[in-house]
Amino acid sequence: MDSAKRVISGTWGEVWLDGDKVSECYGLQAKVSFNKEDIALCGQMASDKKVTSIECTGSLRMHKVTSRMALAIGENIRNGKDVRFTIVSKLKDPDAYGAERVVLSNVSFDDLTLADWEAKSVGKVECPFTFTDYEFLDEIGV
Repeated sequence: MDSAKRVISGTWGEVWLDGDKVSECYGLQAKVSFNKEDIALCGQMASDKKVTSIECTGSLRMHKVTSRMALAIGENIRNGKDVRFTIVSKLKDPDAYGAERVVLSNVSFDDLTLADWEAKSVGKVECPFTFTDYEFLDEIGV
């Protein structure tokens, strides 16, 4: 890294939900956790670990502007339909070495916030989710 300006700022992040830009989004996190099993090895006291599966989770954080999530999920889940989505995350800071885009597939939201507000506070909605696959479309390199 030649300068602090190369550190990417989330200010330049963008999110698409099933091809629609989510302009009210102010944050996104997607992560993969590793489920491991202990493996005892002869000749050493410490157990090693083997990854046996993964869990893909995330959260979409939005300013409350529309009823986007209620429209996308509400009626379907009420009628027993398990709706799945595709999320594309893009982070492209003008001072960075490049852009990073990742596609999250088979996204299933964990809950639907119907109401959550407080006087003298701006509206925000957090939408936790799981997903089963991901693919990097663009990676940042030097």
